Formats: sequence, structure tokens, C-alpha cells
Amino acid sequence: MGAINVKKLGLAVGLTFVILRSGCVIVLLTTTREQSVLFFNTLLHGLDVSSILRTGMSALEMTYGIIQIFILGWLTGASIASIYNFHLIKFDNEAKSMNI
Repeated sequence: MGAINVKKLGLAVGLTFVILRSGCVIVLLTTTREQSVLFFNTLLHGLDVSSILRTGMSALEMTYGIIQIFILGWLTGASIASIYNFHLIKFDNEAKSMNI
């Protein structure tokens, strides 16, 4: 296997997180509070979100959330690729030094 492109994996994970976050926003915008609680309780293996679920968010908060989740996703993807590449290079060099 070859090295992973850090920027591309970061972008892919960041955009995936944005899609997931957008799905959550759509659920909250199109359902009642009770339906949202039921949906997220089911999604989270029965964890009761009724006391922490906030349905009233401003457009600015949603925008900040989308930006923040993209940054976290990008950093996650870039970290995974960097760690993978570091170990790939490290173990390739060790294998070459042992003539494997």
C-alpha cells in the first residue's frame, strides 16, 4: 500500500462530518421535539437525550457548527493519514535495513 494524501483524506472526512451534521440539522428542522428525541435516542442506543436536546438554534449557530465540525473532521482525517504515513515510512525503512 502507498502513502495516503493527507489533504485529500482530511477533506473527505471533513465533508463527511458536514454531511452528517447537516442530516442532524434537517432532522431537527423537520420533526417535532418528541420525534427528534425518539430518533436520537434510537440512534444513540437508547441514551436519553431529552434533557440535553436543544431544538432552537439560530442560523449563525448552525453555520458556526458546520465550520467547526468541518475543521474537526479535517484535522481527524489529516491526523489519521499522517500517522499512517509515518508508520508506513518507518516500517519500510526498517524492512529495507533488514533486507526484507
